[in-house]
Amino acid sequence: MHRSPVIIVILALFLGLVTAPFWANAISEKKPVLMPEHPAGHDKCVESEEFMRSSHMKLLHQWRDSAVREHNRDYVNAEGKHFKKSLVNTCMNCHTSKEKFCDRCHESVGVTMDCWNCHVAPEAAGKTGGN
Repeated sequence: MHRSPVIIVILALFLGLVTAPFWANAISEKKPVLMPEHPAGHDKCVESEEFMRSSHMKLLHQWRDSAVREHNRDYVNAEGKHFKKSLVNTCMNCHTSKEKFCDRCHESVGVTMDCWNCHVAPEAAGKTGGN
């Protein structure tokens, strides 16, 4: 019977440690997800907005593999429209600001991009072409 206070303290500490991440998340300040600026003068992307939000990296990886490994640079979207498989000449032709488009969304959700390890960001490259 004399061990009851020790057991209660140990259980309280255990429950506190186990639930600490939940409490920390509940009281932490939530950062809003910054939505990217839509490009002026363009009302549609290569696919629907919902698709691009959820699957744009899958699409870009498919484009990379298909264009580089299979030399297939033509993309036909769900509506049957043709596009050139090119980050700089297709995507960045509309989304001209890496900071206002790519960075806003990726930074707010904590995702690191590796696109610019190979590609030149549009502000640095101008509109002279690229990959």
